[in-house]
Amino acid sequence: MRAITFILMFSLCFACWRTPTSVAIPAFQKVFRKQYADKEKNPEYYKTVKEAKCWVCHQYDPEEPKKKKKHNRYGEELEKLLDKKKDKKDVEKIIEALKTVAAMHSDPKDEKSPTYGELIKQGKLPNGKYTGPPKKE
Repeated sequence: MRAITFILMFSLCFACWRTPTSVAIPAFQKVFRKQYADKEKNPEYYKTVKEAKCWVCHQYDPEEPKKKKKHNRYGEELEKLLDKKKDKKDVEKIIEALKTVAAMHSDPKDEKSPTYGELIKQGKLPNGKYTGPPKKE
């Protein structure tokens, strides 16, 4: 019995240790969906965002395919405004950050580039494209 307990405890500790530390914050994702991807008003965009999941803000890294540590440009801007631990329950602050970033140009070096908000209104992901792992056909 002790051996089984030890194995279970070891497995649990190992699983926790191997869990990625930087993942999409469900609260941020939920507020983004509520703000921009209403299922009733825009079912196509809702589907796009739902399929993209955490890749709305994160960027796939082939060197570390299981981790979501890299952010795309949109995610980098949100990361500057939000603390994933302190702000995950502050819906007003999340909404304010989303609005602030929506007004920014998608290419900071090009003032003529569309803002993140304009891309969202066009039904595109804020970064302009899917930045997740290759999709399985």
